[in-house]
Amino acid sequence: MEGETDMKVLVVGSGGREHAIVTSVAKSPRVDKIYCAPGNAGIAALADICQGLLDAGMDPDVPIGAMEFDKLVAFAKEKEIDFTIIGMDDPLVGGIVDVFEAEGLRVFGPKKNAAILEGSKAFSKDLMKKYNIPTAAYEKFTDPKAAIAYLEQAKFPIVLKADGLALGKGVLICENLDEAKAGVKEIMEDKKFGASGNTMVIEEFMTGREVSVLSFVDGKTIKIMSSAQDHKRAKDGDQGLNTGGMGNFSPSPFYTEEVDNFCKKYIYQATVDAMAKEGRPFTGVIFFGLMLTEDGPKVLEYNARFGDPEAQVVLPRMKNDIIDVMEACVDGKLDTVDLQFEDNAAVCVVLASDGYPVSYEKGFEIKGLENFDGKDGYYCFHAGTKFDENGKIVTNGGRVLGVTAKGATLKEARANAYVATEWVDFANKYMRHDIGKAIDEVK
Repeated sequence: MEGETDMKVLVVGSGGREHAIVTSVAKSPRVDKIYCAPGNAGIAALADICQGLLDAGMDPDVPIGAMEFDKLVAFAKEKEIDFTIIGMDDPLVGGIVDVFEAEGLRVFGPKKNAAILEGSKAFSKDLMKKYNIPTAAYEKFTDPKAAIAYLEQAKFPIVLKADGLALGKGVLICENLDEAKAGVKEIMEDKKFGASGNTMVIEEFMTGREVSVLSFVDGKTIKIMSSAQDHKRAKDGDQGLNTGGMGNFSPSPFYTEEVDNFCKKYIYQATVDAMAKEGRPFTGVIFFGLMLTEDGPKVLEYNARFGDPEAQVVLPRMKNDIIDVMEACVDGKLDTVDLQFEDNAAVCVVLASDGYPVSYEKGFEIKGLENFDGKDGYYCFHAGTKFDENGKIVTNGGRVLGVTAKGATLKEARANAYVATEWVDFANKYMRHDIGKAIDEVK
């Protein structure tokens, strides 16, 4: 397979992250044809959206969903797909990689028993404790009464986390006992995050800067991508509710050589080795959510895939052919890859629907997308878009577009990104105006 050209590649997912992945795949001279399931209106410009196969008893007018594993396998076989990339967390945690591999299909991403690194916060906390990987002190609970009894003795502020996947939203920071009691009720009794709340982790509150670090892993070797920093809160000044991410920048100036050396020594390889020792070798992308505390870097969380919008600022800066790197991961040859990133910066500002993450209207026409055509170093990644019945591109989610721009420095990239946010428009367009404000605090 090595060095194969004229490849057919399938990408699974529908957000800005997948648009960034597809954009990178489209740059590979090895790739002839890209498909995406279920994709979105932006991805459709680069890839064919996977429709149901008539002869396999599927509706040809309905795109295949990310969780329809059997249909995706049937599609991959019918179209003779050479390589499949799984972008989203739900199918990974659900075991899509195992299903593909069982059919002899080459696929990039962790198996189900390794995706648990993201799928269960209790699992990942226990793993870190067992292998002495630095993280916040914690306890886990399945009984709300026991959780409250623990909280009555605890120090505040404190963090409550639903155990399973909750679209980045199942984390509550509680300032006092009353808030914490209400949080336990919300997660464990009212089941606001569904079955994710059957188990809950209570964690010490850490202070410091957050940094995201993405990595490629082949089961034994790990290669670190460029760092990034997310903005989770909906409103300027880090106010409002947690979201899937309102913007991002890369690299993080706070991810210093000292931090990198510490993490390489105590976190990155240690995590890969720990998973292998547990009989859960990890192949794919590990996302390290780090907190730079006074006591050194600690792991906040792991994700088993590219972050969103981290992918939108990191992948445009990667010099390597993404297919080469991903194949090396699948083949256990990552040690032969010299992973390189451009010596520049990128900033992504998310254009959201006003009212996100609570309630918002969608279906508004998006105007001005053509302004990005042919503009080097500017990207408009679609997150929540679709075609309406007239073929116009309309809003179809809370996070609509990720406007990304590169620049020689972080400040230049930020200025470019904000200029580019004015090139597109839709009726209830909303964004934060302070993405990357931390850049100004660098000494």
